[in-house]
Amino acid sequence: MGKFIISTRTNGDYQFNLKAGNGQVILTSQGYSSKSGCENGIESVRINSRDDSKFERKTSSNEKSYFNLKAGNGQIIGTSQMYESENGMENGIESVKNNAPIASVEDETQG
Repeated sequence: MGKFIISTRTNGDYQFNLKAGNGQVILTSQGYSSKSGCENGIESVRINSRDDSKFERKTSSNEKSYFNLKAGNGQIIGTSQMYESENGMENGIESVKNNAPIASVEDETQG
């Protein structure tokens, strides 16, 4: 089963990573100034990951595939890693869809 990991960035912002059951990071959030904002971001991923139209499929300047997950307001709530192929990216999207709704949350911050 997947899990969300809440951590802090070097600038003090909160972020989360969604990890698949195998421990691989499949989605990384933006930075949040508060932990509650980060927790709201996790809930947004849980909701929006059920809707394929919320996944924006992209190609980077070095021809790698990746995706953004967007909220209902169009704001990016998470970005994937870079994939060597479109097929790998599609597998990553399926992994987010399968893991996010039921993933546990681990808080690695100090409060």
